[in-house]
Amino acid sequence: MNQNSSLEFQHKPFLTKPKQQQTTMTNPTFTQFYESWYSQFNNLIHQLTISSSQTENSEELILKVMSHYEDYYNAKSMAAEKDPLHVLSSPWATSLERSLHWIAGWRPTTAFHLIYTESSLLFESHIVDILRGFTTGDLGDLSPNQFRRVSDLQCDTVKEENSITEELSEWQDNASDMMGPESDINNMIERLVSIIKKADDLRLRTLRSVVEFLSPQQAIEFLIASAELTVGIRGWGLNHDRSRPRI
Repeated sequence: MNQNSSLEFQHKPFLTKPKQQQTTMTNPTFTQFYESWYSQFNNLIHQLTISSSQTENSEELILKVMSHYEDYYNAKSMAAEKDPLHVLSSPWATSLERSLHWIAGWRPTTAFHLIYTESSLLFESHIVDILRGFTTGDLGDLSPNQFRRVSDLQCDTVKEENSITEELSEWQDNASDMMGPESDINNMIERLVSIIKKADDLRLRTLRSVVEFLSPQQAIEFLIASAELTVGIRGWGLNHDRSRPRI
């Protein structure tokens, strides 16, 4: 992280040997795993919200949240290796969530839109204090260096997003090859697994990178805003799916 923060993540290879928590994936479906994961996620976010007004254990809690995200992507990787088509269809998600998906998950560049939005809202709410020379230390008080890092990271992420999107498009364009006399279905499926993993890798790396250049207070605010967006969309989606007429 930047000033006022010593929190750093070890940049180990994505989806290495699964943690103990993921060993239970051999029996339950990923949908069942997600329900349990989401319940724990809500509990962690509640702890984050409480921590936002305190300074004790904030870095430890941030690491717990990031570790929880890693658990999700490790389990999802295992599920994708077993059945990538199932993962791509995301049956554990609501109709609204799936309509917003980019390769079975949130679009990585969403993180930057969230930072800019939260920063603008907080800046406006503290504009008087800021003009008086007071610092708030929150997302509305990002330094020029932090804004530069956000911009650079956003550009790099957009390039990777576009590259993975093109790879999926190419995979879809080659769908007719599955019907040919020399078709190799297994190879096509393996390529799809690779694409899903690349997308999830980018999602997780983006989260890590954003959290690393923020101070603990800013990181907590960002993670809470991200969680509120996730929970809010899921809540709207569940209500819609319960009330929609069956076709």
